[in-house]
Amino acid sequence: MGYFIQGFLLGISYVAPIGMQNLYVINSAMSNKRIDAYKVAFITIIFDISLALTCFWGIGTLIESSEILKNIVLLAGCIVVIYMGLNLIMSSKTNIDNHPSDKTLIKVIVSCFTVTWMNPQAIIDGSLLLGAFKASLSSEASSFFIFGSCTASAFWFIFLTTVAAAFKHILNEKYISILNTICGIIIIYYGSKLGFNFIQRI
Repeated sequence: MGYFIQGFLLGISYVAPIGMQNLYVINSAMSNKRIDAYKVAFITIIFDISLALTCFWGIGTLIESSEILKNIVLLAGCIVVIYMGLNLIMSSKTNIDNHPSDKTLIKVIVSCFTVTWMNPQAIIDGSLLLGAFKASLSSEASSFFIFGSCTASAFWFIFLTTVAAAFKHILNEKYISILNTICGIIIIYYGSKLGFNFIQRI
């Protein structure tokens, strides 16, 4: 249960920072009916979980085969994760587009795929972040951890859609800035933990 919670918290802190996915989900909730906004949220969840599983099991399985590679990924993960956290804390402005949307289901699917899988930085960061944690966990712990991360993805996008739809008239940059700061601090903590694991291994 502890690894599930750890995976859930890390998943929230990773997916919550305002990026292409979140802006798309927020825009959908602010410019469409709730039923359409939730369709976008569920499709985004599917693609986000598929990306998380690919990053975790693909990269994680690969680095398990080499102690040297495992140490390299832990160190690189530590550096990149802390950098991500610092960037979030430093960022303060995010533009939200409030233009109405009238897309077919196919267009929505393509858009959700694009904001998830066509973001090289997200793939790189996800591989380093999740792959590094895969390297520090046992096989049994890994299953609970990634399940927690996937649950976090589902929870976050449904929560984000619900809040954005309910409070669309008062949602502003101040709340986004606060969210980025909180998530940045959490991510820096996890990055430091990866660094500690690296130091222990050497």
